[in-house]
Amino acid sequence: MSHEENHRSNRVGWLRAAVLGANDGIVSTSSLIIGVAAANTSQDSILLAGIAGLVAGAMSMAAGEYVSVSSQLDTIEADLAIEKQALEHDYEDEIEELAQIYEQRGLDPILARQVAEQLMEHDALGAHARDEIGLSDTHGANPIQAAIFSATTFTIGASLPLLVAWVVPLPLLILLVAVFSLLFLAFLGAIAARAGGASMKTGAIRVTFWGALAMVLTAVVGQVFGVVA
Repeated sequence: MSHEENHRSNRVGWLRAAVLGANDGIVSTSSLIIGVAAANTSQDSILLAGIAGLVAGAMSMAAGEYVSVSSQLDTIEADLAIEKQALEHDYEDEIEELAQIYEQRGLDPILARQVAEQLMEHDALGAHARDEIGLSDTHGANPIQAAIFSATTFTIGASLPLLVAWVVPLPLLILLVAVFSLLFLAFLGAIAARAGGASMKTGAIRVTFWGALAMVLTAVVGQVFGVVA
């Protein structure tokens, strides 16, 4: 019988950017719409604010993810450069360093030394990147992918409350935007948790709570000051 395990850690990179983008799109746009509506403005002004928030938010998410992940890559490349230099000048010391790591994980000294030698003979840099620095292919960063996923999902998420604000009558706008946005957030949290192998209930509750808090605070600001924070 074959034995297969369906791991989900390879989804971490794009899943984080996608969920963050969609969540921010729903929360920020719905909060913006509710805040402007609470300031007793027209429906056209509310929609204009929502569209502006969508465009600005999508670009901000894309730029932020690209810069953040690129910085992460720079750090990884700097660490790998240090390891390359160490392997070129102190190869024997690097074998001993790797062997000590395996000893700490439970191997006896002789076996640890053999494992270190064989792994370094196969791929010295890869062995140190994986076991000394803690890098792996499944957690590799991709700034372009993160930026695209984040901006796209932000746009999708922001479009949902914006669509509700467009079709509902003004007297019901705040209530219905809030209700539908919370439903969208609960669904998003559940789906994201499912994709990551976590509890769907926990994921739904987590994003719904923080989304509701953001909407309430922005509505209070809009009503008290007549502006959007």
